[in-house]
Amino acid sequence: LEFRLMSMLKYDAATFGNHDFDNGLEGLLSQLPHAKFDFINSNYDFKDTILEGKAKPYKVFVVDEVRVGVYGLGVELKGLVTKENYRETKYLDPIELAIDMENKLKKNEKCDIIICLSHLGYQYRTDKVCDITIAKRTYNTDLIIGGHTHTFLGEPTIVKNKSNREILVNQVGCYGINLGRIDFYLDNKITSSGTQILV
Repeated sequence: LEFRLMSMLKYDAATFGNHDFDNGLEGLLSQLPHAKFDFINSNYDFKDTILEGKAKPYKVFVVDEVRVGVYGLGVELKGLVTKENYRETKYLDPIELAIDMENKLKKNEKCDIIICLSHLGYQYRTDKVCDITIAKRTYNTDLIIGGHTHTFLGEPTIVKNKSNREILVNQVGCYGINLGRIDFYLDNKITSSGTQILV
């Protein structure tokens, strides 16, 4: 039902969350045809599973000549999902994959804006990797749209990244209660070092 509703709302992309595995890989695979959008995930290795090839590591959208690169990160499934429900799916280091994806999107794909769709969670009291961690440890990501912790942010959090540039982290809660919107205003001063963010 969720994928059908997301399709009706004209979603462009989504990443996987832990609850997508509640009915096992077979259950998730059976629901994918209802999604009229791409699933993007960079840090789940689905090799040797029935989901192999069903997700893209990243996607580039061209909107009014602006190249927008999107990559996705999922939470570690161990401890959240029964092993038999994700089987041979491997969880890869989200920090390492985020840096790899943003480099590909910036250098190879020449993206003007880079967005991370995250289901890592906004922030934790432990050293568990979260959206804030990704923001601080990356260089070229401009916006992180998060999920998993059901965090209701009144406005995006501004975080300094590894390039000492401000980027946005946002999460609008859960269950479709809120709809988030972030507008980027670009001028002809875009450089390879990124864009300025005005909030």
